[in-house]
Amino acid sequence: MRASEATRMYFDRAADQLDLSDNMRRLLLTAKREVQVQIPIERDSGELATFIGYRVQHNDARGPFKGGLRYHPQVDLDEVRTLAALMTWKTAVVNVPYGGAKGGVAIDPAQFSLRELERVTRRFVDAIHDLFGPDVDIPAPDMGTNADMMAWIMNQYGKYHGFSPACVTGKPVEYHGIPGREEATGRGVGSLALKLFSRLGRTIPGTRIAIQGFGNVGTHTAKFLQDAECRIVAVGDATAAFHNAAGLDVLELLRHARTRGGRLEGFAGGDRITNAELLAMDCDVLVPAALGGVLTAANAAAVRAPIIIEAANAPVEPEADALFDARGTVVLPDILANAGGVTASWFEWVQNRQHYQWGINRVRQELDRILAEAFEQVWQLSTSRGVSLRTAAYMLGVGRVGRATVLGGIA
Repeated sequence: MRASEATRMYFDRAADQLDLSDNMRRLLLTAKREVQVQIPIERDSGELATFIGYRVQHNDARGPFKGGLRYHPQVDLDEVRTLAALMTWKTAVVNVPYGGAKGGVAIDPAQFSLRELERVTRRFVDAIHDLFGPDVDIPAPDMGTNADMMAWIMNQYGKYHGFSPACVTGKPVEYHGIPGREEATGRGVGSLALKLFSRLGRTIPGTRIAIQGFGNVGTHTAKFLQDAECRIVAVGDATAAFHNAAGLDVLELLRHARTRGGRLEGFAGGDRITNAELLAMDCDVLVPAALGGVLTAANAAAVRAPIIIEAANAPVEPEADALFDARGTVVLPDILANAGGVTASWFEWVQNRQHYQWGINRVRQELDRILAEAFEQVWQLSTSRGVSLRTAAYMLGVGRVGRATVLGGIA
């Protein structure tokens, strides 16, 4: 099933609960603007290379468009369109004043030098600079992009529009970013996990966690949960996966990954397993924190974890989600579980507008507060309406966007 079809299915479930009309559904599902641009650059070798870039601005009823920019060879319009819609619901779930957008360039960043990636980024800004900005659309890092690339975006945007740090978020702290932005998504996953454990009556110390994905989100999730006395029993990435029933040493994993260009392959502190075995691990909580679509109808029956926390975007396909729901597996959905990143991006945007910077403690306190409020609203809605946490989260997000659309007027 295509990602767009899965998102539409989840939307329809919520829309049915909200009794939305067909016309309102069509309005909320249709992107406001979709842009595709050509990005030609000269490679270091002198060869000409051409890439396709996308920016989908889905909905701005609640505020400026907001969403990441990803560099990945499989980026296409359908994926970007789907992720833009997810951002619309995600920003509404945590009640930050944004709409939803997403961007991407079909490129494998591992195959290009930093200078080449900088050329791609600046040429992309050249092509769409009049379609984004602090009050219109604010990009941020995503898969394959990082803080340095956001600095290039800000610098290139400034050549057209003057000094404007709020045009993009996720920038380096030294270049008008904020402390705590890099850890925010993973910290949010961990914080929400603890709230879920509490609601389910589970004891936190000793809880066995398996994490698929050890990039930015997976690493910060692992650190946060280990600090909370959970046991990280399995971790994997695209190169390798490891298991230790007594608990893996997250700091050792991080040190090892830093010496291997972020790769886990070769780690000696656990037993080597496959990623398929990690997903089927006997554990208390499974955290898919890598690519989407890893839990499917083909492998869902093998999953033994009673709790799944979606740190990645759309890691559970609808057929698998239905199976989990039927057997009582609790799934904390992506539009809530990984919303810490966009929440911290809002903090950065606000501070850039004020030309003022918070300290790390305030960033963390505000992040935990907003996510806690969103979690309680989703939990209460799930309980009162007898629906899954995913459907409740979509109901909350879609309902807020729908009300804002009506209040703002259609004409």
